[in-house]
Amino acid sequence: MAILHTDIPTRRQISALLAARDRASASLYLVTDPTAIDNSNQLELRGRGREALDQLRAGGVDKHDVAAVEEHLVALIEDTEFWRFQARSLAVFATPGSIRTFRLPNRLQPGVEVADRFHVKPLLRAVTFPQTALLLALAQNSVRVLQIVSDMDPKHVEVRDLPKNIDTILGHYYTDDRSPIRRLQGDEGRKLRLTQYAREVDRALRPLVTGSGMPLILAATEPLQSTFRSICGAAELAPVGLTGNPEESTDRELASDARAVLDDVHADELRAVRERFDARVSQALTATDVAEVARLATLGAVDTAFVDIDSVEPGHVDDAGGVTFTGSDPSPAESAADYGVVDEIARRVWLTDGRVLAVRRPDIPGEGPVAAILRYRPPA
Repeated sequence: MAILHTDIPTRRQISALLAARDRASASLYLVTDPTAIDNSNQLELRGRGREALDQLRAGGVDKHDVAAVEEHLVALIEDTEFWRFQARSLAVFATPGSIRTFRLPNRLQPGVEVADRFHVKPLLRAVTFPQTALLLALAQNSVRVLQIVSDMDPKHVEVRDLPKNIDTILGHYYTDDRSPIRRLQGDEGRKLRLTQYAREVDRALRPLVTGSGMPLILAATEPLQSTFRSICGAAELAPVGLTGNPEESTDRELASDARAVLDDVHADELRAVRERFDARVSQALTATDVAEVARLATLGAVDTAFVDIDSVEPGHVDDAGGVTFTGSDPSPAESAADYGVVDEIARRVWLTDGRVLAVRRPDIPGEGPVAAILRYRPPA
């Protein structure tokens, strides 16, 4: 069941990063080349690591803690097995006591942030609109599963107990000539066979798909397309699929069509949330001011937050939700002590079971660094 080497964080992993506190917390993001055969990816991390260590020293972090972070980064740089398998971006979160990495299919903005907490907002992009998907190419005579990643060739996924075709399930269901099922003829018997076939495929896919965070795109002709959808219980199944015969298309052709479906799914989802924002404006259940959203997030009043994936607003948010901005050009010491205000807003929304959409600035209502749909409007 090996698939492309990406590490999409789970909600629990993100929550752990958001809850972590250590004065010497370094967050590093770098663009990686999954096809690189030299050490260019390691050299990129080495450069980002120097930036992080310089910021830690400028912030007055104990030299032993700085040395411990450096030791983690050096060990990662020298781990040749790790660098054999990369995606489009790498996120690294280091403290004196630990280091965590995530290889991501999204191309994230490179950067370094040092504070008493991790800079997690860019990582949220990977779970807002996943750039990777599973494609089920389902026909009566064949089944194959592909992993689709932007700008990369599709990868075959080995799935345990996946039937090879409809005939491979006949021995399981038709071993007894006296069975009433055996005597079904014509359209009724054909419909039952398709349903049993679809159910076996769904059963085999379930451990791979459930909780993966990857949409499942179905490529099948009718009536198999409708039959599989009628029995598949996976929330990850995309509402729109590919309707041509997958046996007549190459893996690359299927991947190209699947990427278009994935883009449409993401656009429709974002459009629906934007429409919900617009509908709440007249009810005074929206906010776009950074300071106001910070206060509302602290009170647990934010249901959904749009945050600019690339924006960094240096400053602090206190326990009551009050914001102090430190300006766009802080000193090295200030930079090491501050964290992104919008990042902290995202953290507070996430940890109060809100939804965080890490998107580009043009996708945010008002095109500011943040916007929010509220659960309720608390007193001022």
